[in-house]
Amino acid sequence: TNQKKDAPSLEEEEFQLVWNDEFDTDGRPDSTKWSYDLGGHGWGNKESQYYTDRIENARIENGILIIEAIMETYDSSEYTSARIDTKKKGDWKYGRIEVKARIPNGTGTWPAIWMLPTLDKRMSWPLDGEIDIMEHVGFNEGHVHGTVHTEAYNHNKGTQKGGEITINDVADTFHVY
Repeated sequence: TNQKKDAPSLEEEEFQLVWNDEFDTDGRPDSTKWSYDLGGHGWGNKESQYYTDRIENARIENGILIIEAIMETYDSSEYTSARIDTKKKGDWKYGRIEVKARIPNGTGTWPAIWMLPTLDKRMSWPLDGEIDIMEHVGFNEGHVHGTVHTEAYNHNKGTQKGGEITINDVADTFHVY
């Protein structure tokens, strides 16, 4: 993550790196940078997996963070996976966020890289906002979406603001989002 020292200005080109993770130590993700969301309650999207903090679902191998979905029965869910975040470990008002990722393909997958605010209260979506840096709906391979959700602009109202690009080798190679 690169962030300007003060309020953003398009004329300024000097950025300061304020947060990053190069995943250079095999094993679990760095707990000083990452936390886990746990559970299998559908997450508002009717998701069928149970998110765990198990190393089988989230680990670093050879400099790559691997988030792996596994078809298995776990606490009445049919799949397990991991959902990691930087909540209360990395928050920025301004900046440039870059994530280099290779994402899975296949019907039923829906990998996403997104940002939510860290709040001292329970989140009220979409009032509190969401920025989807990258979403890839597995049944529509190669179509990568970026979307901003707010109280006025969200998919519940059909007013969300977003775009789509086509990346033919989205699951075969790493891309920067």
